[in-house]
Amino acid sequence: MCSSDLAERICQAIAALDPEAIAARARQFAVLADPTRLTLLTAIRAAEPISVSDLAAATGINDATVSQTLRHLRASQTVVAERDGRVVRYRLAGGPVAELLSVSAGVALQVRSS
Repeated sequence: MCSSDLAERICQAIAALDPEAIAARARQFAVLADPTRLTLLTAIRAAEPISVSDLAAATGINDATVSQTLRHLRASQTVVAERDGRVVRYRLAGGPVAELLSVSAGVALQVRSS
């Protein structure tokens, strides 16, 4: 079916276009696209497990916004809540978003040092 070099490249490109996989990856990148979510995820990554009030103090984002954003991040299975007595602390869930966050932090360091 893909006989010439050009046709081979076209066939390879078409084979890579799995709409479901692309949609899933777009959702993962979207989690990191919001500055508030990215700020909280960066702070969680640096100091996990961490509470809402500690996140608010560290980031300057008010408690209500932190709580609302964490609800969204829990629903997307990006963070996990752990109860410690009366305090709930958050940590990153394993998975693609945590990996993207880690990789993007490394890329940002490389860009700054260039």
